[in-house]
Amino acid sequence: MRPVNRPRRPRLDDVASEVGVSPATVSLVLRGIAGPSAATRERVLAAAARLDYRPDRAASALSSRRSRLIGVVMNVSNPFHTQLIEDVVEATQLAGYHLILNAVTRSQDEAQAIETLLDSRSEALVLLGSTLPVQRLKILGRQLPVVVVGRPVSAAGVDVVRTDDNKGLAQAVTYLVGLGHERIAYIGGGRGAVPALRGRAYQHAMRRCHLDDYMQIIDGGETEAAGGQAARTLLHVEPHPTAVVTFNDRCAVGLIDALLRAGVKIPETISVIGYDDSPVARLAHIGLTTVSQNTHELAELAVRALTERIENGHTGLQDVVVPPHLVVRGTTASPLS
Repeated sequence: MRPVNRPRRPRLDDVASEVGVSPATVSLVLRGIAGPSAATRERVLAAAARLDYRPDRAASALSSRRSRLIGVVMNVSNPFHTQLIEDVVEATQLAGYHLILNAVTRSQDEAQAIETLLDSRSEALVLLGSTLPVQRLKILGRQLPVVVVGRPVSAAGVDVVRTDDNKGLAQAVTYLVGLGHERIAYIGGGRGAVPALRGRAYQHAMRRCHLDDYMQIIDGGETEAAGGQAARTLLHVEPHPTAVVTFNDRCAVGLIDALLRAGVKIPETISVIGYDDSPVARLAHIGLTTVSQNTHELAELAVRALTERIENGHTGLQDVVVPPHLVVRGTTASPLS
């Protein structure tokens, strides 16, 4: 079998030959640097378009010792991370960088995903919902700029951009109290720094509303299955809570599904509030009341923190907290009298 002869990718020299100028002149034009005349620029750009010339970013990175790549690690099963990625891509492009993405999956943990990004010459890392030990984050922070999104952590050289979960849970509980609820339960998110923080925030919010005697935390998790299991536990609690706040939207959706299957009406019998305002929460047949995290601002601040470290040598630890806001939809109502 004969090998397939693929057309050679056009090079800088090809554009230069087409126009009759030096490769250096073509390089100046394509990089937008002053020098060549307007007429020469027009001819170079026309030839590049005609030849379908695309810069070789890998070769350019090697010659300049800069990759201008920002590596991002996300959890492939987390829809909130998917939403964040869109905003991170936009913020990265506006800053003049390119994004390279890797994911935590069933077969690859966070440490492995990071190693691949480092091998790809990423200049900085954005870690969405990182679960790495603090010591490992400190080591990474000494290697390159790192920003952790969503998790409070104190590690030298690592920036943090996160939502104010205390305010988020306070808004959810206060809204339910305003509707007339007292027996407000919380479905936790399992183990980890963020689940622990939100659990404490719920307790603090209940105490501020003088509802200490009605506090109830039910084991849950980050998935729909965890929400379904929490619903089965909730059905055996006496007296039943009239409202529930969940760790995230996925847990809320699983909770609602299991309760509806058990004949429990939402929101007539139990009001439900999620957390994240993920795309599924906005679907008309779900209409989930939820705490929205400002993904656009989170992404913008994360990329800004990294570019300041890369370009300006910023070395001060940042912990930027973004305020959330409650989005009211159809899964909450006043309790039945």
